[in-house]
Amino acid sequence: RVRIPLPVSNILWEHCIRLANRTLVEGYANVKKCSNEGRALMQLDFQQFLMKLEKLTDIRPIPDKEFVETYIKAYYLTENDMERWIKEHREYSTKQLTNLVNVCLGSHINKKARQKLLAAIDDMDRPKR
Repeated sequence: RVRIPLPVSNILWEHCIRLANRTLVEGYANVKKCSNEGRALMQLDFQQFLMKLEKLTDIRPIPDKEFVETYIKAYYLTENDMERWIKEHREYSTKQLTNLVNVCLGSHINKKARQKLLAAIDDMDRPKR
């Protein structure tokens, strides 16, 4: 056994937690269909994850906690709110944003509205190229 100094341990925990949270969002972005119950389970799973983390480590606040919570909450947005949300949240990848539009609004909006939202995502991504 090798003793790791507390500051080093905290840095390692922070990186692991940040990676785990980013991986959760990436996993949610790979969802093909999501019901209201599925969205609720996403929130419940993340809360369970946070509870376990709080027992394992003293790192506070949890890194990227808001990143995951904000993404999950976006599944509940309406078409009009989604357009504003997309413009305000540039921290998510094009793929993650596109999936939100296709999965959470896919069955609730018409094709023209979906194309408008996807165009907003594409316009946001264009300056990076």
